[in-house]
Amino acid sequence: MQGPAGSGQYTKLCNQVAVASTMLAVCESMALAQASGLDPTRVLESITPGAAGSWALSNLMPRALRGDFEPGFSVQHLLKDLAIALGCAQRLGLELPGLALAQRLYEELRQQGAGSKGTQVLLRRYLERGAAS
Repeated sequence: MQGPAGSGQYTKLCNQVAVASTMLAVCESMALAQASGLDPTRVLESITPGAAGSWALSNLMPRALRGDFEPGFSVQHLLKDLAIALGCAQRLGLELPGLALAQRLYEELRQQGAGSKGTQVLLRRYLERGAAS
């Protein structure tokens, strides 16, 4: 029990904010690994047990690095939650720029036809942009 009625919904939104922000950081770290000439899989093995360790890092990134973007939780469902969270934050007078960035990046993916893919498809966006540079 988190508190009065509605507290559970806010708790779920807090989770989704953490998920979206964590996924950004994890994908950026793997993009940096690849761009710098490192083997992202070996970097992943090195950093997962440390302070950067997270469920996304240990469960979703190995799949993403293999090109497996099938959903556990889809981009389109995450976008729905992010819109709700940003709306709630606005009503509360709270600015969440990291969440706004995550929403923008995931919206790009949805517009490119990846709405039914798993949230780890964000890695593809970073790697494709890096390869195009």
